[in-house]
Amino acid sequence: MTSGAEPLTLVLVGPMAAGKTSVGRRVARALGVPFIDTDKRVSAAHGPIPEIFAQSGEAHFRDLERAAVAEALSEGGVVSLGGGAVTDSGTRALLARHPVVLLTVSKEAVAHRLAGGGRPLLEGDDPVERWARIYDERRRWYLEVADVTFDTSRRPMQRIADDIAAWRREQS
Repeated sequence: MTSGAEPLTLVLVGPMAAGKTSVGRRVARALGVPFIDTDKRVSAAHGPIPEIFAQSGEAHFRDLERAAVAEALSEGGVVSLGGGAVTDSGTRALLARHPVVLLTVSKEAVAHRLAGGGRPLLEGDDPVERWARIYDERRRWYLEVADVTFDTSRRPMQRIADDIAAWRREQS
């Protein structure tokens, strides 16, 4: 890379359990760039996300998240955002200058992916129904920021990652 050139960046957005982390790691490897998970960055700096929600509320978490997204974008690489990052207008504005991939997943395919728990917005009786409602609420923001969409419901994650890496190379 020549000095002064912006680092190669690709942003992954999408609902919880769409595969942003597993696909993102593979895309980063294919492109030879770092992988940055902004949720992990926030957790490392401020503690577990469920605790941040419980102690300080969602608005405070979104502020921390926006700062983590800005830092990650300045570093470059494949940047995976938490499912709700796009609800923040400041975060959406940060994404405007970068190629953004929306990962989608069907309600049917997501059911087994949610088994791990640890997602504060899905606490309660029917996590799949809560997931679907949250996804519907956020869909317009995902579409607003996305340049391209890939569905992760049925195809192998490596094939999806290869297709995303090929798409990103075409953008350069």
